[in-house]
Amino acid sequence: METAQVALWAVVMLVALAIAFDFMNGFHDAANSIATVVSTGVLRPTQAVVFAACFNLLAVAIFHLSVAATVGKGIVQPGVVDAHVVAGALTGAVAWNLITWYYGIPSSSSHALIGGIVGAATAKAGAGVLLAGGILKTVAFIFISPLLGFVLGSLMLVLVARLFRRMRPKKVDRWFRRLQLLSAGAYSLGHGGNDAQKTIGIIWMLLMATGYSAAGADAPPVWVVICCYAAIAAGTMFGGWRIVKTMGQKITKLKPVGGFCAETGGALTLFFATALGVPVSTTHTITGAIVGVGSAQRASAVRWGVAGNIIWAWVLTIPASAFVAALGYWLSKALF
Repeated sequence: METAQVALWAVVMLVALAIAFDFMNGFHDAANSIATVVSTGVLRPTQAVVFAACFNLLAVAIFHLSVAATVGKGIVQPGVVDAHVVAGALTGAVAWNLITWYYGIPSSSSHALIGGIVGAATAKAGAGVLLAGGILKTVAFIFISPLLGFVLGSLMLVLVARLFRRMRPKKVDRWFRRLQLLSAGAYSLGHGGNDAQKTIGIIWMLLMATGYSAAGADAPPVWVVICCYAAIAAGTMFGGWRIVKTMGQKITKLKPVGGFCAETGGALTLFFATALGVPVSTTHTITGAIVGVGSAQRASAVRWGVAGNIIWAWVLTIPASAFVAALGYWLSKALF
């Protein structure tokens, strides 16, 4: 009886930590959804975070839980996962999120979590327990999602420039201030739909490993889904203003037309990845789209030094969070 109580206590604490990570994900990645709409002056910061949070929450009714299935069952062999592996994974992801938030670096909460799972599972049982299919498609989209965002964002700007070339600039600006609300909403929808599912996946993984959910279940418990979507929406409402400044102004200067094109290109990329069940980085996606919009105007419009620093953070995210997660796994073993 005592063992069961300890196990339940551990599960409750880890679920709480996962929900905290989800909140932090929204907080950390709020910039992805609102940086363009704030930097172009279409919405004030307080309006933008509430607007984005509503669309984060709305995503629960739209997207299938394919990303949650990938995280919960497709990264490591399910039989290897236990409470210590989940504790290590969350430790690595949370630590990397805090470091990158403090320095205002728009890194990926998604890849921090994947790196955490990989590091903790490897610390327990070696690299042989990793599932190549899920990891390879996740790693591939580190490059595919920003590239696709870049292409779609730049193509959108070229298309818009052709369609509205005879319209007066002030009128174009007025139109796209309104249209940017649609594109920002679509991006926030994609953000909620992809990112909330990653936390759903790790809680589902924990519940299956500890016997609180059937190992062969087709879907996680409903309460997990609702809690995770609510947590990411709440995190978005608090916003990560250090990163908003980097995303919205330091990479390139945006006008409403550019903001609309970047958000639309990014949203289409997120919808595509979520349909495939790939846990992608909303940060990578919107950064690629912003760079694409800036370079479509002229190459010198992009501050390539800032973009280069962001790319270094992308490269380091999975190995850095995996290393911290391995330490977290051993610490969890020692404490419990």
